[in-house]
Amino acid sequence: MNFKIDENLPAECAALLRDAGFGADTVAEENLAGADDSAIARTARAEGRVLITLDLDFANIQAYPPSAHSGIIVLRLKRRDKYAVIGLMRSIISALKTQLPDGELWIVEPDRIRFRAP
Repeated sequence: MNFKIDENLPAECAALLRDAGFGADTVAEENLAGADDSAIARTARAEGRVLITLDLDFANIQAYPPSAHSGIIVLRLKRRDKYAVIGLMRSIISALKTQLPDGELWIVEPDRIRFRAP
């Protein structure tokens, strides 16, 4: 499975995914920094990548229906510092060993993951 890391997340998130055996690139690596959400979603969809983001706009299933994407993972944290995000990313990687977000929306919080299937 391949992932696209939004610009609002540390680049280390991509490195963690790669270290776990997944493909991962960042919005910044593809010169998409500052692009509209719709452009980022289109690119992730065209590349068959699951988008991982802090942007709650991507949790809007009317604008970004999960079934139209390879998957969307939205992180919800009270603290958005680098260490909190990386810690949550490690939890996601553990979850990915048993379930993949193919065509699903995952809302990931420190104490749970909510799944919205197509």
